[in-house]
Amino acid sequence: MDYQEFSENQKIISDWILNYFKKIEEIPVLSDVKPGEIKKLLNKQPPQKGKTIPELLSEFDNFLFKGITHWNHPGFMAYFNSTSCEAGILSEFLISALNLNGMIWKTSPVVTELEESMMNWFKEMIGLDDQFWGIIYDTASISTFHALASAREQLNLEIREKGVSGRTDLPKLSIFCSENAHSSVEKSAIALGIGQENVRKIIANENFEMDLNELRVKIEDDIKNGIKPICVIATVGTTSFASIDPVKEIASLCKQFNIWLHVDAAYAGVAAVLPEMKWISDGWEDADSIVINPHKWMFTPMDCSIFLTKKKNILKNAFSLIPEYLRTQQDDEVDNLMDYGLQLGRRFRALKLWFIISNLGVSGIQEKIRNHITWAKEFADWITNHKYLKLVAPVHFSTVCFQFITDSNSSIEEINSNNQKLLDLINSSGKIFISHTKVKNQIVLRLTIGSYWQEKRHIEVAKNVIENSIIGLLKKD
Repeated sequence: MDYQEFSENQKIISDWILNYFKKIEEIPVLSDVKPGEIKKLLNKQPPQKGKTIPELLSEFDNFLFKGITHWNHPGFMAYFNSTSCEAGILSEFLISALNLNGMIWKTSPVVTELEESMMNWFKEMIGLDDQFWGIIYDTASISTFHALASAREQLNLEIREKGVSGRTDLPKLSIFCSENAHSSVEKSAIALGIGQENVRKIIANENFEMDLNELRVKIEDDIKNGIKPICVIATVGTTSFASIDPVKEIASLCKQFNIWLHVDAAYAGVAAVLPEMKWISDGWEDADSIVINPHKWMFTPMDCSIFLTKKKNILKNAFSLIPEYLRTQQDDEVDNLMDYGLQLGRRFRALKLWFIISNLGVSGIQEKIRNHITWAKEFADWITNHKYLKLVAPVHFSTVCFQFITDSNSSIEEINSNNQKLLDLINSSGKIFISHTKVKNQIVLRLTIGSYWQEKRHIEVAKNVIENSIIGLLKKD
């Protein structure tokens, strides 16, 4: 393309984006394509001759668009929201245009130094001091992986040098988390050679919080049996119920047994930007590492996961490996971010944070999050007062868990059948998309508020869809 053609094409794309947001509420939030349907619409071979951007956009609209579940739709309430604000979208234009790779400081000093500055901004926003050092990864799954790798490295078992295969001098290692913890804990255990069977899932109490007594017993049992506990993962905002593990008390146990404490606050951690929500960070100062995802509830385009640790050097020891062609004269003066993780290549993710925080301001971010929490609590009140709905978990943040109960004597099979029918009916409306989880083998419905694009009226839409769906089911019965 020449400059003129590029200019015309970027306007075409920009106009498409603007029109998309103008009409987004008219589009069904959930894609209804069948498996394989999109692939059938695509050519089996790549084109030999190039196509124009208008031609590609036309094909996108005709073939690909129908396969989109619209995460930016105000009715998307199924999972922890991943929505893009205007500043985030525009920042991605620059990130793609520059296409920087910040593997070492010299490959673009701005990537490293802006990331360091954004970590300082973010720590101040959530109330953490300078004992924590921060880095941006892609997702919380990778952040948790790095936390567990650091916990293992801290033991000086020479796994970095000698590995684990065939060694008889290594103890079994174990990890502890709530039964409601994220699946990335198990995946990390698999990848690190610790194994799923050595992930101890601690039962939760009636509020879905990790049971401290069982945690202590399980730790002591492992020690008695010659198994080495290396890490406890405490979750602030569990995936299913948005519950909060007792971080302060867990930190005390970890200190007693010299175990790494990782706090998974991927979803809910950004709520600590609110003065009235600072209580959720009680005990964070005693953690060894913390993960918080701005791409979940701070309106940042995927992907952007903040990993904070007090043990920067242990993280570096676990992963630093410098090939000769990447050595520079500045290595002793700077952080080369490739040294602090599995990935060598690094996108310019910090630019998204700089754009968003600078454009919205801390007060703008606070206002959005405060509204989401307020609306969630109001929605929970509506559930509590509804004849056929039951609130299942405390509402601390913006996720509400509830069940459809027509009869207090209903069996588990009847409860599950009714809730599945209600879930399917709600999601078939095209107006909202919610999800489910299970507790004691019972289906529980989940609605999460947290989109940058949501207004209070969208919560009223959700109520109406749910109410009309219930009326429809009751009429059928």
